Amino acid sequence: MRLTRVISLIIALTVALAMSAKERPFTVVIDPGHGGNDPGCVGQTAKEKDIVLSVGKKLREMIEDKYGRKVDVLMTRSTDKFVTLQGRADIANKAHGDLFISIHVNSVDRKNRRRATLSGASVYTVGLHKSQSNLEVAMRENSVMELEKDRTTTYQGFDPDSSESYIIFELSQNRHQQQSLKFSELAEKYLVSEASRASRGVRQAGFWVLWATAMPAVLVELDFICNPTQEKFLNTESGQKKCAKALFKAFCDYYESVK
Repeated sequence: MRLTRVISLIIALTVALAMSAKERPFTVVIDPGHGGNDPGCVGQTAKEKDIVLSVGKKLREMIEDKYGRKVDVLMTRSTDKFVTLQGRADIANKAHGDLFISIHVNSVDRKNRRRATLSGASVYTVGLHKSQSNLEVAMRENSVMELEKDRTTTYQGFDPDSSESYIIFELSQNRHQQQSLKFSELAEKYLVSEASRASRGVRQAGFWVLWATAMPAVLVELDFICNPTQEKFLNTESGQKKCAKALFKAFCDYYESVK
């Protein structure tokens, strides 16, 4: 009799937990890159930190307007402040996020002869950098660590400038990979159709902020701020709204497929 009661209790608790998980709002974490004393990539007049914050806020508003209480929208920063890479992941993990979207704009070294003509959006998931250009993007984004005094302790000796350090990402590239790729493909599709960005494809690279988040996670490079034409687009209200709408439509499709 007692065993029957125990089994019944276990079943009841299992059902209750399942219902609780199902009823819990879907949590999306929007991560505008850089901020504060870290401007990110800089164009002739615009700064990455300002562009991505504006796009992130617009994306948040679109999601909240459509889904209300069904979706919790959390931002790693909503003002011009610096947040560490690990701090961004901690915010997402503490909230038990269901999707992490890190928003950035791209650039290349001033010595690059194609600097003023490069264009297009890239969407990254964590994994092996399969090309030198992917590694260079990851190194640039991870170099934010160097602004932190205690980075050796926080990042367990990871050196953003050492290619050897990136072997850590080989061990984690399959975590949430299927879901991350699903959102990445949607984001890439809508950045082309809604924001008229050239596509540079869905890629993999060793971004710390993606590796450290315990959920499907992507990093979006909207376009190249070093290209004056693309900088002008990215620095306008209409351009930022188009980018936000592209990510919003990707989110809608993704959410409807997993809810």
